[in-house]
Amino acid sequence: MTVHFIGAGPGAPDLITVRGLNLIRRCPVCLYAGSLVPREVVAEAPPGARVIDTAPLDLDAIIAEMAAADAAGFDVARVHSGDPSIYGATGEQMRRLAALGIACDVTPGVPAFAAAAAALACELTLPAVSQTVILTRTATRSSPMPEGEDLASLAQSRATLAIHLSVTNLARVVRDLVPPYGADCPVVVAYRVGWPDEAFIHGTLADIRDKVKAAGFTRTALILVGRVLGAAAFPDSRLYAADHHHVLRPRTPASSPESQDTGSPDRRNPLDP
Repeated sequence: MTVHFIGAGPGAPDLITVRGLNLIRRCPVCLYAGSLVPREVVAEAPPGARVIDTAPLDLDAIIAEMAAADAAGFDVARVHSGDPSIYGATGEQMRRLAALGIACDVTPGVPAFAAAAAALACELTLPAVSQTVILTRTATRSSPMPEGEDLASLAQSRATLAIHLSVTNLARVVRDLVPPYGADCPVVVAYRVGWPDEAFIHGTLADIRDKVKAAGFTRTALILVGRVLGAAAFPDSRLYAADHHHVLRPRTPASSPESQDTGSPDRRNPLDP
């Protein structure tokens, strides 16, 4: 018996992986986070399966369902939204299962920040603009942030930020980010990415709070911050440059005359942008 932690993706039922969907289709027990996982996904459970929405359950009740399935010899599909590695509360479940001697594994899913970037047709890492993406959140009613991971400290990097679970804390987000990023820094608030009612609010740190307040978004929203959003003035990456040679695109006589070829091996990473 195994508990399969499965990332269902951000919302659209067809963004779940083939592996994840196949596991759901064969597991006689399916536990899912009903407030964030589309019903269409768990509808793929086999006929007669025990399908339980865990939104109203606490951790003890969830583990009790898994333990009962283990006693019966039934595999469990434990379906979470997005990717289980990010803000999924999966670590605490795995710790309990390990203590009970119950096996588990993980199938990744499409995280919300990646789905939002796809919907925006936006690359979150652009040459000479940002080569780092920070996934973080702020402390509200949830667990406190560890020392050194407060938003003001992380913002010193001026990297692209994907701020989760913080739309109700937008005033503090703006206050912490304006000094390092500037009030004119682009912001996109992505609401219910992948769902039929998904919406995107574009603004800057100067006006995004008023726009979100007017839209009435108070949950299930991701905040993207950074100069990559809508950027047009950036250099091409080196990856496809005509004079960038590597093992998969070696030098040719036409592109590299002998007079210019030192004979030294190209030690750059062949996929370095």
